[in-house]
Amino acid sequence: MIDIHCHILPGLDDGAADFTESLLMAQKAREEGIKKIIATPHHQNGKYNNFKEDIIQKVQELNDYLTAEQVNVEILPGQETRIYGDMVEDYDRDEILTLANISSYVFVELPSGHVPRYTEQLLFDLQMKGLTPVIVHPERNSELIEQPDKLYKLVKNGAATQITAASFVGYFGKKIQKFTADLIEANLTHFIASDAHNTTNRTFKMEEAYENIKKDYGTDFLFMFMDNAEAIVEGKDIFREIPERVKRKKLFGLF
Repeated sequence: MIDIHCHILPGLDDGAADFTESLLMAQKAREEGIKKIIATPHHQNGKYNNFKEDIIQKVQELNDYLTAEQVNVEILPGQETRIYGDMVEDYDRDEILTLANISSYVFVELPSGHVPRYTEQLLFDLQMKGLTPVIVHPERNSELIEQPDKLYKLVKNGAATQITAASFVGYFGKKIQKFTADLIEANLTHFIASDAHNTTNRTFKMEEAYENIKKDYGTDFLFMFMDNAEAIVEGKDIFREIPERVKRKKLFGLF
């Protein structure tokens, strides 16, 4: 199992505070069957800035530490970048990391409450650079929950998305859980990842999520999510189905 979104690097953001906490997270991941983790510290979110060169160095330090502690989990470099106007220019300045630093996929985080007006243009500009933007946890964006066609358009135009394991299994509430299922059923998401920050209230939930995916949707969906994570760390293209609009049930008596 591969987790492509995790805040396991010590002391960089609101994830692991130190190497000890990183170790506990790696041990927990291994218990769930996770063998590789893409570390994705926050970047340009108004509180944390973590640039490509610094992340790569910290990943090496953590891998050395986990090897010394005999924890068989490999950490790969990544970055969770909040959408901002100069993202393409900063990619050209070698400040933005693609996932695993070998793929063409790059995380883009939207604000939790809205979708900026320039989102469509920025995602297009990233694609013109040969990148594939991956919108992280869209199921937790309140504007997309109310207007899912906005996400449909972004995916139809080439963006990918990543849902959170904890969202799918209900740890963010029933509304978000329902919308997460809607995205799976409409082929509007391509990855499941943990977005783990610790081993207590924001932990992995990957094993539980994959078990529920298999139970609710069958092995085809299970293997798609697992294979897409594998494709990222191998620098390959992911599998996609044709996206559909989220179907909203009409209220009784309203047509």
